[in-house]
Amino acid sequence: MNLHELVSQLIVDTSGVAGKVFGAPAADSSLRAFLPELVICATVLVMLLVRLFRIGRRIDTLWIALAGSGAALYFAAPWEHLRTLTAAESALPAAVTRMEIFTGMLVYDTFSVYIRSALLLFAVLFVVFTKLSGIPDHEDAPDIYALVLGSTLGMCLMASANHLLMVFMAVEMASVPSYVLAGLMKGKRLGSEAALKYSVYGAGAAGVMLYGISLIAGLMNTAHLPTLALQLAEKFSTPVPAQEVMVLALGGLLIAVGLAFKLSAVPFHFWCPDVFEGATAEVNAFLSVASKAAALALLVRVAIGVSAIAPAGVAPGARTAALKQQPPTDQTAAVYNVADEPVTAAGAETDSAEPAAATADPATAVAEPTPVAALAPIRSFIAKLIALLAIVTCTFGNLAAYGQTNIKRLFAYSTIAHAGYMMMPVAAAVALAGIDQVGASQAIAALAIYIAVYLFMNLAAFAVVAFLRNALRTEEIADYSGLIRRSPLTVVCFSLILFSLIGLPPLSGFIGKFAIFASLVSAWRGVEAAGEPGFYLLLLLIIGGLNTAISLFYYLRVVKVMTIDDEPDQRPAGTFSDVSLAGAFLWMITVPTALLIVAWDWLSQMATVAAMNLLS
Repeated sequence: MNLHELVSQLIVDTSGVAGKVFGAPAADSSLRAFLPELVICATVLVMLLVRLFRIGRRIDTLWIALAGSGAALYFAAPWEHLRTLTAAESALPAAVTRMEIFTGMLVYDTFSVYIRSALLLFAVLFVVFTKLSGIPDHEDAPDIYALVLGSTLGMCLMASANHLLMVFMAVEMASVPSYVLAGLMKGKRLGSEAALKYSVYGAGAAGVMLYGISLIAGLMNTAHLPTLALQLAEKFSTPVPAQEVMVLALGGLLIAVGLAFKLSAVPFHFWCPDVFEGATAEVNAFLSVASKAAALALLVRVAIGVSAIAPAGVAPGARTAALKQQPPTDQTAAVYNVADEPVTAAGAETDSAEPAAATADPATAVAEPTPVAALAPIRSFIAKLIALLAIVTCTFGNLAAYGQTNIKRLFAYSTIAHAGYMMMPVAAAVALAGIDQVGASQAIAALAIYIAVYLFMNLAAFAVVAFLRNALRTEEIADYSGLIRRSPLTVVCFSLILFSLIGLPPLSGFIGKFAIFASLVSAWRGVEAAGEPGFYLLLLLIIGGLNTAISLFYYLRVVKVMTIDDEPDQRPAGTFSDVSLAGAFLWMITVPTALLIVAWDWLSQMATVAAMNLLS
């Protein structure tokens, strides 16, 4: 390929149309798929530039952040993609299909749409939450919101990463602003200590992960995840030298260190309790919800990406070219017959980067054998590693929460425990990837349900902590004694949230845990039916159920303190008003926790669609 052809291919990849780079990108272009991230970048630039002018300093940066995150949410949602297609194309069942963008560095599919939408919805709610809680103030708001949106940008990239270098860059883009946010309260010693510990642990985890990436990429001669899966399948189709197996296993473990750090999974959880105690409740909400959702999405990308053969997808510009050059009468043929040119990573050979052989006849392409069976040892290793981390993380988080007297430290260990729960369906999906692709997709859909439920539960929990901190000037659980006599509606909201975190019906937490446990049962049966050992999946189910029962006690202890214990004699006169904007916000985000059971089928359908492009 000469330079002219390379540049032409890059232009088509970027804009979807030959001869255009930034002007009117096509619906199936890299630029259009990347539009939410571009909006976030523009918002950060506007927030920083507006401070250069005197009149700009009078503008509340909150409104810029709210408008930018709202616009990004609009462009991230599927309707933006459907709006750019014709009516006939929009009626097709899979208008959003798998498309590798920017020469294979990122991937655009239904899973990335779902996770990005969840992250940006959280960003909108988070900006409103900070306005009501009073942190940050007018002077620091541009810096703080720029850091929040910058970290959100990195998290969106984590959800779309398709290359090991992008994995590292996305993790760092999400982590570095978080280190600064942890020290938001500049005059608070605990906040400074939290930021220092977070940054030191983060730097160490990043270095370890980068070394693991270098080992894998050096041995396999590629860092593109679909190509890497094919290279591994080819290598494991014959006996592999023990030295190479050792290097691959070591590289995988080192990469897992970086992912486990973002998930605060045991034994890489050390930073979490101290950071949560030293940082503000607002920052804790951001780290607990957005960071965990993005880390889980990245775990899915990496675990599925190297243990299963990626499905064929459309190439940027392929749909537009087919519709322009050969306007057919059958719209279905126009869209789906161009899905035979998957994007390859820069420098990767086309033959090795293709997840499936391209043929003119779709039926022939489906019938062709794939090297899925050769990846069985890798799937077994990854599934058992994730299962082990999930068991230890879930159990430790719940047991360590017992002795906590500070509400933020209690929620730190609760966050650790929930990370363990949410890793369970990933282990189930990897175990089923080579046996039952539909079952594996259902396991990822269970994770997607839990992420949506968890967003509202934990945001509401930290909103209560922040509002009560402002009213009572304390974050100790004992100081919540008898709170029901002063703020009964707030106590009701907080109790509903805590019951939902346990997973009690009919609250939304029950939906999430039921979906996860059902995916474990399905995976155990599928693996056993295929003649492979699946006892560890049954063990996951049992330990998950036991941990749910264990968590009942420390969550109910908080409810008992608020409702049964007597009020302290020296409680400050101030109290949180149930009838206020903050109270209305609290009820708004508690309603999904309490009433999602009524419309859970809608969420289940969304989650199922989100997982459908990962394996097939």
